[in-house]
Amino acid sequence: MSAPLLLAAVCLVLAALGLLVMQYGWRQSRAEQVIERLGQAKPEMIKDSRWGWLERAFLRAGLKLPSERLGLLFSLWMVLLVLSQLLGGWLFTLFALVLPPLGLHMLLGWRYRRRLRRVVHQLPQMLDQVMRSLQTGRTLGDALVKGIDNAPEPLHGALARVQRNVKLGVSLPEALDDVAELYEQEELRILALGVKVNHRFGGSASELLAGLIKVIQEREQIARQLRAMTGETRLTAVVLGLLPISMAAYILAVNPSYLMSMWLDSSGQKMLLCAFILQVLGTLMLWRMLRSI
Repeated sequence: MSAPLLLAAVCLVLAALGLLVMQYGWRQSRAEQVIERLGQAKPEMIKDSRWGWLERAFLRAGLKLPSERLGLLFSLWMVLLVLSQLLGGWLFTLFALVLPPLGLHMLLGWRYRRRLRRVVHQLPQMLDQVMRSLQTGRTLGDALVKGIDNAPEPLHGALARVQRNVKLGVSLPEALDDVAELYEQEELRILALGVKVNHRFGGSASELLAGLIKVIQEREQIARQLRAMTGETRLTAVVLGLLPISMAAYILAVNPSYLMSMWLDSSGQKMLLCAFILQVLGTLMLWRMLRSI
């Protein structure tokens, strides 16, 4: 079978699979909308499923997983891989296989970290409002739900599942534990632990929240000082990560025949592939080192 016929057959099969998955996702989304309108919603707790890890990553980034379009996106990715194999060879296929998932992972991670920094920055102000509500005679659960309702974004969106779960009958410590496990942030874990201790052994909730506010502010101040002290190190890591890519782009712009001669040779392709893998590994190592400080 010739390459065009093979490509057409693969595209037709992938298009049919994409349509089937899209139709299934559309039916599922319609069913969920009907359930929500009927008021049969259930508490949102972290659960493992086939797409649980991907849904968790989107949720942490403040996005909604497009479950009804996953089949279509996966089919387009498969078509891209086939086209890369037929038109560009195995090296283009490797790029098409690695770059889309890596780009999605980096985008979700960047949005998650930026959103989490804003959540931690807004948390002491919300806890201060909860303390004021406690002084008017509210219970800790009611005051916290009221504070979440009046909190700005993205704090309101991050803690909205606590408000929803508490209204549906989940205990406040369990709801806070769920959010702390979702976002994996120490400030949220401290809040969940403090509320759990207060719920089990009693005590002054106002004093508890005042202590939490002080701890969160001190941690944030120490984090800012650490970022200022390690600014030169982080800038050096960024320069080291971008230097090989910049040099390759410069050589390609000034003397393209130098790299093209390597590209057209089988041993040169292996060298370029090895350089690409080493660049990716080096970037990941630098990123992990930056995360550790």
